[in-house]
Amino acid sequence: MARVDVIHFTDPGCPWAYSASPALAVLRWRYGDQLQWRLVTIGLTETGEQYEARGYKPVRSAIGHMGFRRFGMPLGPTVRMRLMGTARGCRAIVATRLLAPDREEAVFRALQFGWFTTDALMDTVAGIEAALQRVGGLDPGAILSAIESDAVTDAYEADRVEARTAAGTPTEAQGKAAATDGPVRYTAPSLVLRQGERCLEAGGFQPLEAYDVALANIDTSLERRPPAETAVEALGPFPDGLSTQEVAAILTPDLRVVDRERAERAVRGGGRRAGEARVAGRRRPVAYRLV
Repeated sequence: MARVDVIHFTDPGCPWAYSASPALAVLRWRYGDQLQWRLVTIGLTETGEQYEARGYKPVRSAIGHMGFRRFGMPLGPTVRMRLMGTARGCRAIVATRLLAPDREEAVFRALQFGWFTTDALMDTVAGIEAALQRVGGLDPGAILSAIESDAVTDAYEADRVEARTAAGTPTEAQGKAAATDGPVRYTAPSLVLRQGERCLEAGGFQPLEAYDVALANIDTSLERRPPAETAVEALGPFPDGLSTQEVAAILTPDLRVVDRERAERAVRGGGRRAGEARVAGRRRPVAYRLV
C-alpha cells in the first residue's frame, strides 16, 4: 500500500489548529493508514505572560475565540482569570508519546477540548489532569509525573527546534509562518507531506481542498475513501470520538456545503452508539455536541 508521511506541527492552545479538526478528520477518514502521522508540538508560549507582552488580555482572548465558531467546532468563550501558556500542555503530549504512544493523538485532542470548551486553566496540573482523565487507556498520574523529566524536556525541546525550521519554506512563502520568538516557525496547524523525495507543505490553516490537492500531487495511486453514508459509519475509525462538525465533514461529498444540522440529526437518530454522542464530557465520548 502506498504511504505518505505527514508531519503535523501543532499546539493544543491554538484556535486555528482546533478549527482545522474537521478537515484533518476527513483526511484520516479518506486515506486511513496510507497516511502516517507524526505530531510535533510547537510550544507557542512558555507562560501566559508572553501573551500579555503582545497585548493580549483574557477578555480580548475570549472575544477573539468567538470568531472561530464559524468553523463549527464546539467552543465556549469563557473569560478566564488569566492568560495561559501552552508549554505544559505540549509537554503532556510529549510525555504521552514516550509513555503511551498510541494515546498521543487522544491526549492532544483532550487538551484542545479543555482549552476551548471548559474554563479550566490548561497550564496547571489540575487543568491538564482533568483533560487526561477523559482519555481511556491512560495513566494520567504517570503522564503528569513525567512532564518535567529530562527525557520529556529533551523531546519537547527537539519538537520546538523542528517547528522553528520554516525559514525559506513554502509555508513562509505563503505567509503562513511566524517569528514570534526568534526563528521562523511553522504555525498551527501546518502539514508537511512527504513520500520519498517528494515533499509538499500545507502551512497554517488551510481548507480541506488544499490538503487533498497536495496529496493527489504526491501520489495518484492513493486509495480515496468516499464520504460516509451514516454517522455511525463515520464514527467507526475514531474510537476516541468526533465532534458533530467532524462527523458532518466526513458525511459531506466534494464541493458540498458541510451541513451541521444534518449531522446532528444523524447522530441523534443513529442508534445507541451514535446516541452516546449527545453528551460532552463523558470519559470516552463518541462525539461532542455543538455548543
